[in-house]
Amino acid sequence: MMKNISKILACLVVLGLVITSCSDLEQFNVNDRNITQEQLEVDFQQVGSKYKPIFESIYQYSPAWSYQLQQNLNADVYSGYQTPPRPFVAGANNTTYNLVSGWNGFIWSVPYSNVMNNVQTISELTEVEFPTLYGTALILKVAAMHRVTDVFGPIVYSNFGDLANAGIYDSQQEVYNAFFADLDTAEANLMANIDSPRFAAFDLSYGGDYSQWVKLANSLRLRLAIRISKIDPTKAKTEGEKALSQSLGVMEANTDSFFVNSIVDHPLQTIDNSWGDIRMNASMESILVGYNDPRASAYFDNSVATGGLKGVRGGLPLLAGYADELAQKADYINYSTLNDNIHTSRVQLMTASEVAFLKAEAALRGWSGAGDAEANYETGIQLSFDQHGASGATGYVADNTSTFIDYVDTYNPANNIAALSDVTIAWTDAADNEERLEKIITQKWIAMFPEGQEAWSEFRRTGYPKIFPVVSNQSGGTIDTDIQIRRIPFVDSELSTNPDGVTGAVSKLGGSDNGGTRLWWDTGAANF
Repeated sequence: MMKNISKILACLVVLGLVITSCSDLEQFNVNDRNITQEQLEVDFQQVGSKYKPIFESIYQYSPAWSYQLQQNLNADVYSGYQTPPRPFVAGANNTTYNLVSGWNGFIWSVPYSNVMNNVQTISELTEVEFPTLYGTALILKVAAMHRVTDVFGPIVYSNFGDLANAGIYDSQQEVYNAFFADLDTAEANLMANIDSPRFAAFDLSYGGDYSQWVKLANSLRLRLAIRISKIDPTKAKTEGEKALSQSLGVMEANTDSFFVNSIVDHPLQTIDNSWGDIRMNASMESILVGYNDPRASAYFDNSVATGGLKGVRGGLPLLAGYADELAQKADYINYSTLNDNIHTSRVQLMTASEVAFLKAEAALRGWSGAGDAEANYETGIQLSFDQHGASGATGYVADNTSTFIDYVDTYNPANNIAALSDVTIAWTDAADNEERLEKIITQKWIAMFPEGQEAWSEFRRTGYPKIFPVVSNQSGGTIDTDIQIRRIPFVDSELSTNPDGVTGAVSKLGGSDNGGTRLWWDTGAANF
């Protein structure tokens, strides 16, 4: 049926319901430059309508509670970016490592329902006749699904849609190799017809500019290459250098950054402002205030309780002295909210600043084409300052004295904790690669805010920045408080409907199906 639909699409152009000959349309399909905007909007809705839910489900915009469960009450918290002022479920919840399977099911279900299903439909309609549209779908697929494997480990990827093998999981190594292969296909397809306007009507990020999509593909390739640099350094170097040497290159300017533009408000607008369910994390306070960071006011508002920036310690239980969850929330809701600059309808997924920091680490690792580590590091900071309208980057990068500060809880001094690092901002020639990497990842962590998924992944891979452990660990011993949470267990829907698949997945995980088991790329070994 899908093949028939694609043939019909190739042979029909609706212009006042006039039917033209298939021989004319064969030429039309080859030369994308002949397509009018009207034709794009009418003739390809069968394909184009499938893109919007993909864009808006890399993490889900609406309803806000879906994003809250898909990312906010896991990665956004585990990254050290945010934490709720309310101790949900009397303090027994994800933030205290009492992992709520009903919440975590959304991390799995949203991308499979809204990304993988729609990519499969697009692929069936476009792979042969419209390869550029197929290429953009593959890039979006990688952008969405690398987040899923970086939460669970093994996932269903190469077998998705294969009725005979649909429930069989790939190992994380197999998934990453498939990502690189998909990016190869996508880049080849787009480069073959780089000026085609076909995607313009459906593109929520780059207005149909395929050269920008190739830069995104290269940048994603570099991100994934850096991710596996400790577990598979040879493959990492090959893929990283491929990204750096491709003719269109990686993101370099803030206009290259990957945002999803929608008419729907960012879900953090609702979670933060309307519900009061999220606040600044104490680790953010320790680092931003310690560094006197000019970006802080673009990220967070001053606390009602203290008059300055104030974060909440992660993993708060229901503390003594509070009658219930809402009584505790009534105090901690007065700590710093997110600034309205973060609440826009533009969802940040990858920035040029992040890519500069990726290049800085690639340079430390000796990858060809990466350039100079120090220059990339300082460029990353400047790009982040420019993105957020902050001034003073030149003085900031020269600061060799400011460092993290101790955390003081205004309401409950028992939650106070000393700063975990004395790393400074300024690049130091005398420093070894480990200290340089801590500087790079700390600044990348600041710059990627509020994208907690990537920040959590990089924290697990490198151990940086040094973020505070949870106050209360209710994992029953499966998660080490100091090492912190490493993954989310496989979800109930898979356990009930695909038990054999999950059994196979656990065998590829390399450990027990709990939050303390490290992923394939999370080696726990030295960074160099």
